Amino acid sequence: MNDRGRILAAVGVTVLLFLGVQFGALALVEPFQESERQAVENPDDPTNSVVYFAVILVTTAFMLAAFKYDLQWLIRGLVIAVSAMLGWFVFAEIVPPVLVVGSLNLLALLGGLGVGFALLVYPEWYVIDTAGVLMGAGAAGLFGISFGLLPAILLLTALAIYDAISVYKTKHMLSLAEGVMDLKIPVVLVVPTRLSYSYLAAGSTDGVIEGDVPADRERDGSLNPGSDPDPDSEPDPDDTAPPTEDDAHPERDALFIGLGDAVIPTILVASAAYFLEAPTLGIPGIAMNVPALGAIVGTIAGLLVLMYMVMQGKPHAGLPLLNGGAISGYLVGAVASGISVATALGLSGI
Repeated sequence: MNDRGRILAAVGVTVLLFLGVQFGALALVEPFQESERQAVENPDDPTNSVVYFAVILVTTAFMLAAFKYDLQWLIRGLVIAVSAMLGWFVFAEIVPPVLVVGSLNLLALLGGLGVGFALLVYPEWYVIDTAGVLMGAGAAGLFGISFGLLPAILLLTALAIYDAISVYKTKHMLSLAEGVMDLKIPVVLVVPTRLSYSYLAAGSTDGVIEGDVPADRERDGSLNPGSDPDPDSEPDPDDTAPPTEDDAHPERDALFIGLGDAVIPTILVASAAYFLEAPTLGIPGIAMNVPALGAIVGTIAGLLVLMYMVMQGKPHAGLPLLNGGAISGYLVGAVASGISVATALGLSGI
């Protein structure tokens, strides 16, 4: 398989990982609701979005400070602990209670601890991705039943704007992304373009963000050793050749995309399935209606546009495309179901 074929295959796997998070969240909506996992008393309160957006800002500032003061171990420990907790929540809904102490499903607890242990001792790319899909589905399901339609749309809109500012203006999200990627934790999805790729053996991922070109390559794919050419040397004919199509798409060993890019738009998917009264699609075990399906289709459309853009060799903010696609697809699905735009936006009761 040539390089283009490998890239396309990796993009396809990325789409499957996103779908895993989305359908996993939909499968958890009803179990989480029955287990009373809703995180807020009034999910229709728009101020919930403000609170959680503030929490995200504080968390981002904390992580940047931790990197500045060489406290990476603290971030890694906290993320692994959260991964184990979310894994426990998910397993508690899908693992039969065959071994129970009091009200505690021990097999579910052991499953969550197993997730944390695997991330701690062997964070290879397939361990990272498996844990990422598991915790992504759990987080999106929990937020989905905790954010009504209006709060969910407000949160997605605010985070899309913030993501654009933090990537294109302040650029602090790029620094944060490079820092957490080297910690080998499930805050990114890692999709190899070669079966021989090892995330553990890859070393530093500096300069590789969401499919960005490695730091030692120019945009056209040529190596950039960082020294000026010898003015007395003969020019290499190959250096003056016109760029080819492969030069525009330098070889990549893996694609990287933030787990949050999968989780955030999926909040609206789960919220639409839970809060919006629309005809269901009758998929066993999946809380799916047409607006939720529209949000899924819109997210994947935004993902494909995002992947095309990052293949050009520059990092891009994911949430403007992904959240924009999710909201647009959701509204199209709602209108197609005979639901007014005001109702779909959660404004009919205001």
